[in-house]
Amino acid sequence: MTEPAILAEQLGKSFGARAVLSGLSLQVPAGVVLGLLGRNGAGKTTAVRILATLLAADTGRARVAGFDIAAQPQRVRAHIGLTGQYAAVDDLLSARENLYLIGRLLGLRRGPARVRAAALLEQFGLADVAAAKVATFSGGMRRRLDLAASLTGTPQVLFLDEPTTGLDLASRRQLWELIRALAAAGTAVLLTTQYLEEAQVLADRVVVLHDGTAVAEGTPAQLRARAGGPVLEVRPLRPDDRAATARALARLAGAAPEVSDGLLTVRVAGEEMVTAVARELGEAGLPVARLDVRRPSLDEAFLALTGGAA
Repeated sequence: MTEPAILAEQLGKSFGARAVLSGLSLQVPAGVVLGLLGRNGAGKTTAVRILATLLAADTGRARVAGFDIAAQPQRVRAHIGLTGQYAAVDDLLSARENLYLIGRLLGLRRGPARVRAAALLEQFGLADVAAAKVATFSGGMRRRLDLAASLTGTPQVLFLDEPTTGLDLASRRQLWELIRALAAAGTAVLLTTQYLEEAQVLADRVVVLHDGTAVAEGTPAQLRARAGGPVLEVRPLRPDDRAATARALARLAGAAPEVSDGLLTVRVAGEEMVTAVARELGEAGLPVARLDVRRPSLDEAFLALTGGAA
């Protein structure tokens, strides 16, 4: 059986009396994107720093790309790429010079370093600005260059620590396409994010961290299922009917609906409840502008799994 690209067992880390990670175990096979999902302070970045050999764990053990992170850190570093929360590129150099410099630092000779830089600039859509100083780049361009730099050594494992924080939607989607392509080519990706949509779009599996502990693991669909039954959404046609509609929904669903911007939302036992609600509201003379049922979102699953933590 092939060893996973990342195999972590019971990792723990404390800073003083504060436990940042408690018994974290992960497995990430080649070609798989694992999303670490959690709010600020959940332990996501600490986990990445430990697995990338930048921080020593207090307890547990891990192997990355087949090497022990504690006993063989240099071997691990030769097989990984890391993109942190902030782009680590030199503003005073051009895009081409940045990638050439990284290639030389990784031991490539001058010719291969130039060839690798040119190939990455083309792959990441930066060939037209290869000679431009990075100081003139937009946030999305800097992020793409930073990701390209982390791939200069063609790593088996790529760590992405909130790679799209602060980017506009178009730039985020460009990076998503690049990350999906890397995974499809066989790279194992460990992605930390606070964007629930990002985890749903990119991750094959998700681990939810809360106060340093993994509270759930599964596919995005499995985690949504753990949030409970279907969600019924009702928008009264007449704003004055909102209170009466809420009372009717509470009787049928057995729970008071939540109200947000005129939309009433309540968990129901099954999708067949739509028929009963439509009949009840119709008989009560309460017309609706919208009546819909959907599965719980990843946002709702996250809130349910972390006890409502924002």
